[in-house]
Amino acid sequence: HDLPFRVPANAVIWDTDLFYVVILKSMPANDDSCDVFIPETERLAAQALFPDHKVFASRCVEPGELFYTNVSENHRIMAVYGGTTLAQAKRVLASVNTTGKFPGANIRRIRTGFNGT
Repeated sequence: HDLPFRVPANAVIWDTDLFYVVILKSMPANDDSCDVFIPETERLAAQALFPDHKVFASRCVEPGELFYTNVSENHRIMAVYGGTTLAQAKRVLASVNTTGKFPGANIRRIRTGFNGT
């Protein structure tokens, strides 16, 4: 369900550079609830629509797992990787909009990180 990043072997705290995503769906969730997230079946269905761009979903933040910045701790998201430039993200958003399946899809600039403490 996560974006694939290689975390350095001895990393304790690590962040990626900023990148763009297109938020496909979000849902409210208590910040400490690990039982609320967008089902993997929905993520896989969205992934089938965008085979050239990774679709990922956030879950609760646990030590040793990836986290996403610029995303509310009280929400879980499903998003598609949009690239490193706004122009790339706009092309992905246009592709998302042509499906008609994700009303309200929007671009967000985020980063992911790892906290192994």
